[in-house]
Amino acid sequence: MPYSNDYLQYVLDQLAGLQGAVSRSMFGGAGLYCDDLFFGLIASDDTLYFRVNDDNRQDYEALGMARFRPYKDKPHMSFNYYEVPPRVLENAHELVIWARRSLKAAEAAEKKVERRPKRKSKPKR
Repeated sequence: MPYSNDYLQYVLDQLAGLQGAVSRSMFGGAGLYCDDLFFGLIASDDTLYFRVNDDNRQDYEALGMARFRPYKDKPHMSFNYYEVPPRVLENAHELVIWARRSLKAAEAAEKKVERRPKRKSKPKR
């Protein structure tokens, strides 16, 4: 079952203070972007997840929020996204603050990828 359009619209309304926030359909869910940075997602069960790194992960873990685990048959696999606490989602101002922290995590991850040296391919014989 895909995410509901009503839930997506609610999330986008709550994120109105984050100028440039948009959604794009992906794999039965919706990706959340700001300035082409992928910072969050809405899973098919209408759950909102934000990007985390070492700077903001503790905020989610302290509240007992779950990691995004897209594969039910592989519960050990997860990504750097955590469920947004309901009290945060319900407060638009606070949600925008958490979204900005997730944007910083997404930005840092993108820079990390850009800094990786390219592998030299072995010459073909």
